[in-house]
Amino acid sequence: MTMPSVTAATEVASVVGYDLVGSATLSPVLAAAEGTTSSSSGLLAWVAIGAFLGALLLAHQGYREPARYLGAGAWIAFGVFWLTMVPYYYGEAQSPLKTILGLLALPLCLYTGYLLWAGRDSLLILTKAVACMGLIYLPVETIPFVKTWLIETTAAQTHFGMELLGHSPGLIEGSNGYVSKFDFDPDETVTGRTTYIVLACTGIGSMAIFGGLIAAVSAPLKRKVTAFALAVGVIWFLNLVRNVFIGLASPWGWFQQDWLVSFMTTYMGAEASRVSFLVAHNYIAQSLSIVALVGITYLVVKILPEILKPLEEALFVLTGTEYDLFEALAPTEAPARTDGGSDGNPADSDREQTDPGRER
Repeated sequence: MTMPSVTAATEVASVVGYDLVGSATLSPVLAAAEGTTSSSSGLLAWVAIGAFLGALLLAHQGYREPARYLGAGAWIAFGVFWLTMVPYYYGEAQSPLKTILGLLALPLCLYTGYLLWAGRDSLLILTKAVACMGLIYLPVETIPFVKTWLIETTAAQTHFGMELLGHSPGLIEGSNGYVSKFDFDPDETVTGRTTYIVLACTGIGSMAIFGGLIAAVSAPLKRKVTAFALAVGVIWFLNLVRNVFIGLASPWGWFQQDWLVSFMTTYMGAEASRVSFLVAHNYIAQSLSIVALVGITYLVVKILPEILKPLEEALFVLTGTEYDLFEALAPTEAPARTDGGSDGNPADSDREQTDPGRER
């Protein structure tokens, strides 16, 4: 989360911005992930996605070895990108979960790159999924009118949700330049703070994850469209619920209990008036978002079991163990898996040659 005057560049790392109502003090943070070449982090993101796409193109043309090397380099760049986000997650956002994930991302990406370089061509399907995620997210982030529409529409819908619960603060322009700030009166609220909507509040990050997984696999278009529509619909609804929850918890001090304020200020370095925001956003909302992603994945798998293929590869990277998720989770009415998991990826036809230890 960021102060109201924080640059929009931090939006990708946030869910709901927070404000000291009436404040207009600049709070500089990382300019990462805004997609601008002026930011080393943003540039790394673009370089990684471009290299992912280049590796896939080489693999499609039959240049397997160059594809592996370029793909390995892309994974390294991707891991370094997440590492550059750690200072923001730890300092500005004060998010333990994102800080830990950012730290873990580098070794995991390095290991993925090593496995790909060593000949595990089946990882190209995971590479394709990540590349597709980037292609969905980065253009949305860097096309101004799309970004504005997405943020301000989400803010208006969140405000409507607040009205259903008896709160109507109104919307004004926040320090991020969008009409997305909830105009609570600081003299009437408990903490004197309010929140504003930023890009990640739209749920575009989660939508990009599922969009990338769905786009990466080969399946009938009707099932892919149905799965994507389901994922987007559920994410949109849950995201609005989360925004309303955080947007009300912060100004009205739902978690300003003395013992909690004392703990957060003494051991977590939090500002007293910010405790409700941090608890609602960094602990409750972020933890529940993981549960929600697992649930949405289960629903999507029921429609499109093909996405289990890149998920199997992700699990192998995490655990070093081969899994057959298709057999364990896919619906019995789905088409039988007869090709050892091939989804049309050019790397799959000779999987046994490049990964002889893999058994199903």
